[in-house]
Amino acid sequence: MENGTATQGEGRDPSGFLSEIIGSQVTVKLNSGVVYKGELQSVDGYMNIALEKTEEHVNGVKKRSYGDAFVRGNNVMYISAD
Repeated sequence: MENGTATQGEGRDPSGFLSEIIGSQVTVKLNSGVVYKGELQSVDGYMNIALEKTEEHVNGVKKRSYGDAFVRGNNVMYISAD
């Protein structure tokens, strides 16, 4: 903190961030390196994620498209808003 203000990334509640981006396009990277891109529908306290209009990318190459996808939270490395 500098001059009493939080810098980017500091002091943010992850659950608050995730609830703010529901309905937005997100990128979800798994521990295996597989990436899912889709519209975030829900996330719970275990970081289980439900996506719609989902694409699966492996090594930067689109492999599959799914209408809906559910990702178990213990597989998630990170979630980013696009």
